[in-house]
Amino acid sequence: MNNKKKTSRFDHLIDAARSRKQRREIQGVADDHQNFKDKPHLTDDHLTSQSKSTSPDYTRTTIYLPKQLHRQLKATAASQERQMSDILTELVEQWLLSKSQGQDGH
Repeated sequence: MNNKKKTSRFDHLIDAARSRKQRREIQGVADDHQNFKDKPHLTDDHLTSQSKSTSPDYTRTTIYLPKQLHRQLKATAASQERQMSDILTELVEQWLLSKSQGQDGH
């Protein structure tokens, strides 16, 4: 008999996700022992952005961007430790505000 476990091509991704989850849980325990004010990089936006997929206040959408623009957005977001969705939300809000202000002036 063959005792080899059948593996999925996604096993390595599942293992990586579990590892990230464990690291976050360990980090969360370490953070509990420190004063929140000692972590200025953790903002309310940062904390809530981790649960967008389960929040009823958010919806998932798909947009198409040119590949080069996507690469630039992704790299810049990473360098600023921001999520791309937060940047796009900010830009859409600014755009909508400018459109509403333009209509009010006419």
